Amino acid sequence: MKKNMGGTDRIVRFVIALIVLALYYFEVIGGTLAYVLLALSVIFVLTSFVSFCPLYSIFGLSTCKVKTGV
Repeated sequence: MKKNMGGTDRIVRFVIALIVLALYYFEVIGGTLAYVLLALSVIFVLTSFVSFCPLYSIFGLSTCKVKTGV
């Protein structure tokens, strides 16, 4: 897998996952919505750790900085 996520993108996904977890912990969200958001949060955390998003590759996107040949 070639990395296609930059540092900022990884941090934003991780922060969103933490926010969803906090909302669930403090019972702001519940039921089916909570489980769907928690599942998305797990995906966000996993993709953040491996720096690869399958949807980015499907659409040809990349948030990685391009390395110059210096």
